[in-house]
Amino acid sequence: MNEKIDMHSLLLMHYSISLTNGTEIESSFGDEPVEIGMGSGVLTEGMELALYGLETGDRQTLMLTPEQGFGLRDEDNIHMMPISDFPDDLKPESGLVFEFETSNREDILGTVLSVKADKAEVDFNHPLAGQPLVFTVEILAINNAHATITNQ
Repeated sequence: MNEKIDMHSLLLMHYSISLTNGTEIESSFGDEPVEIGMGSGVLTEGMELALYGLETGDRQTLMLTPEQGFGLRDEDNIHMMPISDFPDDLKPESGLVFEFETSNREDILGTVLSVKADKAEVDFNHPLAGQPLVFTVEILAINNAHATITNQ
């Protein structure tokens, strides 16, 4: 009996994420396969839901809604920031993407939307937020053994 992907599976797989117009965002096809633990946060919840029940050898292409992908755009994630918050050697310009450190020391990407006088308007939404995506996977191996917990 073939193992099926469940919430504890460790997967060896290829995947690609594309926009609906065919523009490829990222892909492991033609490169090394990736190892992903279900529930690890590497994939969005919607992407993981698309994998449940698949078996080794399965290949699937799905259209994901923005909610299943990287979420909807949130206007509350757009902030005005002083130019002084940017590195001295990088002048903020519209379209540039910067990595910022949050107050709890997490890195977050922000895209400069506009620059006005001494402030920059920065969008902290994921760059793919609000976009429907095409998600293609090929399952190469499934390991459910590590999910077994024994009491001794």
